[in-house]
Amino acid sequence: MSPTEAILPRAMEHRGDGTNPVGGPSPLLSFWRIAAPFWGPRGMRTPWILSAVLLVIVLLNLAASYGMNLWNRVIFDALQARDSGTVVTLSLLYLPLLAGSVFLIVMQVFARMTMQRHWRAWLNSVLVDRWLAAGRHYRLTLAGLAGHGGPNNPECRIADDLRIATDAPVEFATGITTAVLSAATFIVVLWTVGGAFTFHVAGAAFTIPGFLVVAAIVYAVTASTLMSTIGAALVATVERKDQAEAEYRYLLTRVRENGEGIALLQGEDEERRGIDTSFAAVLHNWRDVCLATLRTTVVSQTSGYVAPILPIILCAPKFLDNSMSLGEVMQAASAFTMVQTALNWLVDNYPRLADWCASARRVASLKLSLDALEDAERARAGRIRRVKRSDAALRLRQVTVTLPDGTAVVDGVDTTIMPGEKVLIGGPSGTGKSTLARAIAGAWPWGRGDICVASGSRIAVLPQRPYLPMGSLRRVMTYPEAASNRTTDDITAVMTKVGLGHLAGRLDDARDWEKILSGGEKQRLGFARLLLQRPDIVVLDEATAALDADSQKRMMELLSCELRDATVVSIGHRSELVDFHHRSITLAASSGGARLVSDRGLPVRDPQPPAGGALIVAMLRPRVGPDRGLPSDPAGRNRPAPTASYRIPA
Repeated sequence: MSPTEAILPRAMEHRGDGTNPVGGPSPLLSFWRIAAPFWGPRGMRTPWILSAVLLVIVLLNLAASYGMNLWNRVIFDALQARDSGTVVTLSLLYLPLLAGSVFLIVMQVFARMTMQRHWRAWLNSVLVDRWLAAGRHYRLTLAGLAGHGGPNNPECRIADDLRIATDAPVEFATGITTAVLSAATFIVVLWTVGGAFTFHVAGAAFTIPGFLVVAAIVYAVTASTLMSTIGAALVATVERKDQAEAEYRYLLTRVRENGEGIALLQGEDEERRGIDTSFAAVLHNWRDVCLATLRTTVVSQTSGYVAPILPIILCAPKFLDNSMSLGEVMQAASAFTMVQTALNWLVDNYPRLADWCASARRVASLKLSLDALEDAERARAGRIRRVKRSDAALRLRQVTVTLPDGTAVVDGVDTTIMPGEKVLIGGPSGTGKSTLARAIAGAWPWGRGDICVASGSRIAVLPQRPYLPMGSLRRVMTYPEAASNRTTDDITAVMTKVGLGHLAGRLDDARDWEKILSGGEKQRLGFARLLLQRPDIVVLDEATAALDADSQKRMMELLSCELRDATVVSIGHRSELVDFHHRSITLAASSGGARLVSDRGLPVRDPQPPAGGALIVAMLRPRVGPDRGLPSDPAGRNRPAPTASYRIPA
């Protein structure tokens, strides 16, 4: 077993749907470990202030509820006694009681939603920082494609599940606190008002002290037990439904993003079949949720109808024998309802609790996968080591690039690239050239060996399909730097050089430029970024594949002139690229991964370069000599190309 197999897959075996792996940490516990520090010593003061405000409002609400309970007793006693003056006075008193209660409820909603907003913002920042750090967003995708538990749809977990996972606990905490305090308060009311109940069986008298309290507790325990038993499967069912919904959204997003390719291939019918299959899974899971919800609804609705009537029925004998007044009966009924609401909190909130558990587990699954990546980064097992050096621009020392499961893609590459060298990596398709380029750039961590990079060097990678962010063309041009870092003149100048001058007047247009620009324009834009950023090391991965031969020639000549001191590592299949490089490295497939089979200097093609070509020849010439020689290399595999001349096509 490879080191990667030993660490990464085992650590990331948490299923994408958020379920708990055998022997792994509880997903809900993992969620609290990342979410609870919002109130920790490193958190802000705001959550503590909001928590205190919520607690004060809950206590004031409880006082208002108790006041309304007393109001019920007094007004019904007044009605029974036909005391019109008291009824009028209490009716007028009801208005300020109502206004105060409404005001407190509004303030509670404001404080609760403010806390939810702050908590979500804080946890969103924590997760997004970890997700984007060190290319983990990309590595999670790779791990998922390799079948090692990368969480499905991390963007949905951050955007949707995180919202539910932070909204519900604040409501639950407020609800539970209210329920506990209400139960304690109104149990005292029930005990005091209801008193004892005496009944006779076969001539023997039996007395139940605080019979309404006993009845409320027995009723609540029965309803909660039924809800817990009947609704046990609801959490897992909701979780499967959420996962199916996320996959359906992802499939529709892929159709939108790849609309051109689908339309050109006339693949709408096949896409429709895929959409129908995914939506069928959504409906199937919704049916399961519906059935589970029906069972919980039976319990909750039955409880809701019985709770207000039961205390009146229980108090009827005492009212009929004049041991309780009408006001006491209504006060007891109101208090019984309050106690039932408190004790039946689980019954009333079980579906909401199921939604929260499902979302919290999905967020926790993302957190556990990020933990696994961080553990692997610290352990360095199964990872390519990156070293800062000062002699060569790039040095690969026995670099083996593997998949996350340890399967070798490229095996044992050992070569040195000096500052200013232009090296072309070739070989048949499928030999891992692009994967090796990603490893050089630091985006692909799996493998072994050392990649030594000159200290202080900046690496820029230009892939076959440059990434274009949403926003203005100015932002697209300067990405990943901030648009404000470059002046309009700087941007316009490089756009003109790469043949995008016709777009210079649209720098501040915010469009979906990914859809507007052609493949060739996107690749020209990538070269424009290189001219703006001026990196020390450039990795070109099929960066001219969408350009015609003349455009490719102009882009490569421009790169050679503008970035004459930059080290360039190119991956491409076109034979014309040879003319712009000093060396050619060839990879060939083998059973244990592609191996380096050739590392040679490129021969002189034309001793008579065209007019104007001498300057470019001088720029292309690698600066290697006695004072900048390569390390010991008896086999000559790392020896640079001769420093004669290179043919530059006209």
